Amino acid sequence: MAQFKNFSALLMAFFFAITTPIGITVGAGIASFYNANSPRALVVEGILDSMSSGILIYMALVDLIAADFLSRRMSCNPRLQVCSYVALFVGAIAMSSLAIWA
Repeated sequence: MAQFKNFSALLMAFFFAITTPIGITVGAGIASFYNANSPRALVVEGILDSMSSGILIYMALVDLIAADFLSRRMSCNPRLQVCSYVALFVGAIAMSSLAIWA
C-alpha cells in the first residue's frame, strides 16, 4: 500500500533480514567482557529500558487507545466512557504493580 519502488522494497527487506543476525553477532562478541553489574551497564540498561517503555506507551495511547476513545460510539455513551476510563486506569495500575517483580 505504500507504493515503494522495487529497489526501496528490496533494500528494506535486506535490512529487515540482517538486523537480527547482526544483533546476535554483536551480543556474542561482547558477552566475553560484558559485566552486567557494572555501573555503566546498569545506566545503559536503564536508559534503553526507559526508551523502550516510552515507545510502548506512545503506541498504546496514540495508535490503539485513541481510536477507541475518540469513536462516535464512545462519545455518545457516558456510561461506556466511565467504564472504559476505569478499566484503563485499573489496567495501568496492574501493569505498574508488575514492576515490583521485574
